[in-house]
Amino acid sequence: MDLFSHGVSDNLTPLAEKLRPQKIQDFLGQTLILQKNSWLVSAIQKDQCPSMIFWGPPGCGKTTLARIISKNTQKEFVQVSAITTGAKDLKEICEDAQNRRRMYQKGTILFVDEIHRLNKAQQDVFLPYLESGDIVLIGATTENPSFEVNSALLSRARVVVFEKHSEDVQMQLLERAISAENIQIDSDAKRYLIEISDGDARRLLNRIEELIKILATNPNIQPTREFLKENLGALSLYHDKKGDSHYDTISAFIKSIRGSDPDAGLYYLARLLESGEDPKFIARRLVILASEDIGNAEPRALELAISGFKSVEVIGLPECAINLAQVVVFLACSPKSNASYMGLKKAQAEVRQSGNLLIPKDVRNAPTELMKSLGYSQNYNYAHDGAKGWLPQQFLPEEIKNKKFYESKGTGFEKKMLDYLAWLKDQKI
Repeated sequence: MDLFSHGVSDNLTPLAEKLRPQKIQDFLGQTLILQKNSWLVSAIQKDQCPSMIFWGPPGCGKTTLARIISKNTQKEFVQVSAITTGAKDLKEICEDAQNRRRMYQKGTILFVDEIHRLNKAQQDVFLPYLESGDIVLIGATTENPSFEVNSALLSRARVVVFEKHSEDVQMQLLERAISAENIQIDSDAKRYLIEISDGDARRLLNRIEELIKILATNPNIQPTREFLKENLGALSLYHDKKGDSHYDTISAFIKSIRGSDPDAGLYYLARLLESGEDPKFIARRLVILASEDIGNAEPRALELAISGFKSVEVIGLPECAINLAQVVVFLACSPKSNASYMGLKKAQAEVRQSGNLLIPKDVRNAPTELMKSLGYSQNYNYAHDGAKGWLPQQFLPEEIKNKKFYESKGTGFEKKMLDYLAWLKDQKI
């Protein structure tokens, strides 16, 4: 069967390579981009592929689809890895493609795996050859091309977004693998293999290959869920601390707490911790959130968040996860107000627009006799001289004396603050 043929069938060939599909109709998953009559399927079948950036998580079929394209093209297909290829090598490949096109009228498809690992200068090498049509570039990346691929290069290529494989697709792949290798696994063990693979086909096949090696030496073993858990390990989450996975997860984490959902907050906290995120980073973000999104609606939020950060520093993992969980739940269940934060932004905008407006003399500092003679602090009303700790005073510069920056929403403790400000308004003379 074509699906399982890759030119070699010896035991040294990795299972993932042996099962790599050779035809587009055998490709599992990515139905959004590979549905019948899609532009990409049509381009592959007509051998008219444009330059493309394949963007998606590990093990979702980016390299496999590139290999299928290589088998459905009359062009020269060259594959390189950005990890082991420098600017000099890339230039030589592109010059060879240029000569091939000029001398033999034959195009070249250049597939660059891990293209995000190329720096700007290395990526710039492709530009003149793309412009002249000497190469069709296909780059594969797990990172957001908006940040990792030069804008000039990105403007000359179509971005094709790959999704993580669904559980259904993984089950189909698993059934193909165990059928090809003639091994028996019960349904619960199959579910466990899919769970620990987390949509990564390569990881799934590698785990199956590990199991095959175990069964080869111990054919009487029953590969139950418990056995697999003990011998193949648990789920290892994909989480690049500098990439989209990092930013997407922390974004969902913060938005869940801001949206008062403690369950989602705990879930994303667990994901961050399980994937190896620095707990200090998490704690710092919680301190920021306590002021930005809760503020004085619950003044204890900042205090607790800072205590949580100190706990992380003193205790460390794994126990500090308990402290972080307490902070997450408290913040999620606290009333929310961004009035202080928004007030700051309004004040900053005013300062940038109006510059250094004159501060009223009454509230200026007057440490010398000269300053006093100029009227500095002369008519300052010391608040505590008032019967209830307040006396009227103009503090803002004259030009903006009626400006309002803080606009309370009246939630939580801010209701009391509003009541106090309303009382002050009634006391003014």
